[in-house]
Amino acid sequence: MSSLNRFTSRRLNRLPKLLGVWEGDRRRLEAGVLSEETETDEAPAEGDCILWVDGTQGVVRSISVVPADTGHEAVVRALLQAIERPQGPAEAGRPQKIVVRDREIHFFLRGALQELDIDIGYASTLPLIDEIFSGLMQHVQQNTPQLPEAYADRLIDQAYQIWQDAPWHILNEQQIIAIEINRWDIQTLYVSVLGMAGVEYGLLMYRSLESLKQFRQRVLSIRGSSKQLQQAFLEQDCLFVNFELIEDEDEEEGLSAISQFAALLKGMTPSAIEPDFGSLHPLEGLRNHIAIEEAAILLVALEALHRFLAKHYRSLEKSTFPALSGQYRVPNPEADAKPATVAVTVKTLPEIAAELIRETEAAADQTNQTLRAEEPILRDDYVPEGAIIILRPMPQSWLDLVQSSSKAYYQPVLPAETAPADSADTEIPIVLIQTSRPKAQELLNNLKLAQGVHSVCFNQGSDPVTGKQYDLGLLQTGDGEFHLFGEFLKGDKVDEGRLQAWQQWQQQAQGRCGVVIAAGVTGAAKGKPEPKHLMAFFEARSRSPEELNLKPLQLQFAVDWELDF
Repeated sequence: MSSLNRFTSRRLNRLPKLLGVWEGDRRRLEAGVLSEETETDEAPAEGDCILWVDGTQGVVRSISVVPADTGHEAVVRALLQAIERPQGPAEAGRPQKIVVRDREIHFFLRGALQELDIDIGYASTLPLIDEIFSGLMQHVQQNTPQLPEAYADRLIDQAYQIWQDAPWHILNEQQIIAIEINRWDIQTLYVSVLGMAGVEYGLLMYRSLESLKQFRQRVLSIRGSSKQLQQAFLEQDCLFVNFELIEDEDEEEGLSAISQFAALLKGMTPSAIEPDFGSLHPLEGLRNHIAIEEAAILLVALEALHRFLAKHYRSLEKSTFPALSGQYRVPNPEADAKPATVAVTVKTLPEIAAELIRETEAAADQTNQTLRAEEPILRDDYVPEGAIIILRPMPQSWLDLVQSSSKAYYQPVLPAETAPADSADTEIPIVLIQTSRPKAQELLNNLKLAQGVHSVCFNQGSDPVTGKQYDLGLLQTGDGEFHLFGEFLKGDKVDEGRLQAWQQWQQQAQGRCGVVIAAGVTGAAKGKPEPKHLMAFFEARSRSPEELNLKPLQLQFAVDWELDF
């Protein structure tokens, strides 16, 4: 028999002792109970429930489910969780006494917990735990089935039929289809199809167009808040049919998610499809069972949608969402009801689809603008590989030569910047990028398309793999993006000397600087270009990271530099 090690015992004995008696027990749960009462996917389909409750406070301190063949060590683990990490608002602490009703568990606990100052007792009955399990079993026995018995088989068959139709291959969630029923207190259902992205498959059938629009607007306005998204989800007003894909683990083992999705698109089906029905309402929230009237509505709507898809599938495959309409007489699912059929009109809503697409695109543009404002874009694909980077002062005569040459490009300081008036005769600190002539021309074209060079900055950077620290040379272009031109290793005497010299030149030039593109990297002028090799001069300003709102950068995947928040 195992016992707690001394380290664990000392840690537990430092916790305060709580007055009162705890009850603990292990009981078998029938199949079906766990699926209702546990939220974790890792819980077994059936097994034993281990429960520890504070009989004095009347609160559950821990509850766990284990396979039936698990040893009594699981009871100890559950007790330690109840002591150190209790569920709910309870505070950590040791019980003065614990009571169990199983002789084997009682004997096991006395051996395992002998180093703890806890009285371990036995009782033939545990009133509080008996009450908890009685309520649990009563709830399960009285649980409402998801589908009304009279409609269950037909609804499942109809759902399988929609799965075979696969509307998500031709319709996205913005291409709305209206189903006019005018019966059972429903005029029109507005159907949004999920599944084109290959994440989840199903139909959302909104009871009003207003609810559909409100939900989409709320989702588009929410950024990164799971609680807000969950709240928006619960405030929808719709019926839904979702399809859970149950894969054969042996067949799917080793396949990536992309491969599995590709197989689906080629017509392969999972080993099983399980349709899931339910309702959402702002006041009711999520309900996973369907009322009789709702079942009738779903049967009629799904059959009408199936007929509509069968007739217009090819038209819906086109790139533009067409205006289509169809009228159908669908059998009334109510027994002995009159009329025997229900008149249903199904039609596409291209104007609504266009409106939703515009809203989505506008929200995406706004998000991109916000991200650009909050997180500067950093690129490392402008400066060619193999280019030589030289930091040096450039004489005014070179600048005069570039300005007067018809073969060289000259960019004066950008409108947002102002060159110091008394620095015109001072040597200009430059970042000289020397490469081959074709690559130099490509770099020049890219910088011109990026609205020129705005400023030069050296910002902190690190490589978490090697632990090395750098000063990163960055060019800010007129479009707001940053471009990496050099990495200067901290602690390297040569690199640190180059940056110290740069700072001195900057002080003398009062922040004035430039970026020069030169050819000649493959010839005798490699590393020491002459005026004839100069192809472009971008006049700029030297800026600190704080001025440009830059935070320290961290190397990710040994390729890209990204902001480290």
